[in-house]
Amino acid sequence: MRHRKAGIKLGRTTSHRNAMFRNMVTSLFKYDRIRTTDAKAKELRRLADNIVTLAKRGDLHARRQALSIVREKSVIHKLFEEIQDKFGSVAGGYTRIVRLGRRPGDSAPVSLVELISSEPSKKMGGKKKKPAGAEKKKGGAPPVSGKKEEKASPAAEPDSERKVSGREETKSEASPTEEEKKESTPDKSQ
Repeated sequence: MRHRKAGIKLGRTTSHRNAMFRNMVTSLFKYDRIRTTDAKAKELRRLADNIVTLAKRGDLHARRQALSIVREKSVIHKLFEEIQDKFGSVAGGYTRIVRLGRRPGDSAPVSLVELISSEPSKKMGGKKKKPAGAEKKKGGAPPVSGKKEEKASPAAEPDSERKVSGREETKSEASPTEEEKKESTPDKSQ
């Protein structure tokens, strides 16, 4: 009977699987994020959360238990020193799994495993700044893009005539409509 045997085998022997997860946990705490397949990420989350719980305990026995899994003493030192600041009041859920899509070679589902921090993520700050910069570019873009389109269109037409002439006509018809929209947008905001 398979009672209380948690975890998945991932098609590896026990020693290979243990070594792989020890390396992955060490890399996760060293670099704060790693990229791996979905199945490995889900299993890694269990192990990483247990080690963070050990680090929150902070005693000598917990440090030795963590050293039996994590391979580098410097990573353990970093983990035990900085963990109270990051996860002092949080009870569980120390890692986040973000799905990235599929790997090009074998189409395996790939995820990003990262430690959750109390700091705001860089992505959120970047999103607020990009639209403001994009609006500034929209005002200056139509005159410059019009010149580039005139120069680029004669070079693009012979290639497109060889491939499919109907598609190129559709694109050229769509361009003035987009420019009109861009020109009208700054007028409304001013």
